Amino acid sequence: MEAIRKQATKLREQVAKQQQCYYAPELEIAVLDYYLKSFRGFLRMFNAVLKQFGASGYGGSDTLVTDEAELHQHQKLERLYISTRAGKHFQRDIVRGVEGYIVTGSKQVEIGTKFSEDSRKYGAENTCTSGNTLSKAAVNYGRARAQMEKERGNLLKALGTQVAEPLRAMVMGAPLEDARHLAQRYDRMRQEAEAQAIEVSKRQAKVREMPGSPELAMKLESAETKLQDLKSNMSILGKEAAAAMAAVEAQQQRLTLQRLIAMVEAERAYHQRVLQILDQIEGEMTSERQRIEAPPTPSAENSMPPPPSYEEVNGMYASQAHNGTTDSISYFLGEVMHSYQGQSDVELTLSIGDYVVVRKVTNNGWAEGECKGKAGWFPYGYIERRDRVLASKIAEVF
Repeated sequence: MEAIRKQATKLREQVAKQQQCYYAPELEIAVLDYYLKSFRGFLRMFNAVLKQFGASGYGGSDTLVTDEAELHQHQKLERLYISTRAGKHFQRDIVRGVEGYIVTGSKQVEIGTKFSEDSRKYGAENTCTSGNTLSKAAVNYGRARAQMEKERGNLLKALGTQVAEPLRAMVMGAPLEDARHLAQRYDRMRQEAEAQAIEVSKRQAKVREMPGSPELAMKLESAETKLQDLKSNMSILGKEAAAAMAAVEAQQQRLTLQRLIAMVEAERAYHQRVLQILDQIEGEMTSERQRIEAPPTPSAENSMPPPPSYEEVNGMYASQAHNGTTDSISYFLGEVMHSYQGQSDVELTLSIGDYVVVRKVTNNGWAEGECKGKAGWFPYGYIERRDRVLASKIAEVF
């Protein structure tokens, strides 16, 4: 560009010198024509450089547009080409991401399976001498872990067959490549049409310079005929390429969205099943822990018969008095070791740490006594006898 500018400046200076002597319109016209030809040559050179270095794949040339319809067709194909290329790259990124997830997930399945086997092995051996609670928990956890790893394996398989494989097939599929080849053929034909249009312009200029030359007129007619053929073929090929690219774009959008939804559904189902397994194993372990940590309750709580009525007790006292055994009856204090909620008016409600004056103990596991000023019945197994008690504790009884 700088060289052309220098040449134009030099020619203008020459024209100015000539004009100082005489008016020479022919020379000025020749200078302007030379400048115009040089500028056109620069544009062709610049366009060639852009095609070589600036364009990749499709859409590298739009310097010459024959009409508005062709321009619209060219821009539409360019947008479709960019869209399908971006869609292809996104599909490829999804495939790579899923494949990486499958690789790492397979390693996790391997580690988790080994973990479950170790847990079940410990539970089966049961080396603990004081109980089997931990062994049972280990067996249950090993079973749950194996189920979770099985679900993970199913997820990885679904991601491979329902997501990665369909997208990979479309990335490498023939429809996309065929549509791209059509678009590239259209672009090459468009460049040929541009070059032919320049050739027609040159021949038109020569005919204007030499209007009476039949040879130049014949060559111009041949060039124009070739240009029209190129434009006609270019229009047909452009429509075919646009239709093919639009179909590929729609398929890309639809299939990629379907695969993303399938991936989300597969992961959601996996996490739901894993959550169910974890809830179940947590419930089992929590129940076992509560059973261990809860204070031991006497067996009489569930199997103990109801306390005797006062008529039965009075009968026992009368029988003992008739037999002379009432002298052997002695009261004693008992400390409540397990709380008890009375089920009727004749039963006492006891709290841990309370003291009870025990008056009578029956053969069916019930005792009669007084606690905090109230008399009634209670399970005898809930207390322990105390021979030495502080006076303050005795006062609390009454």
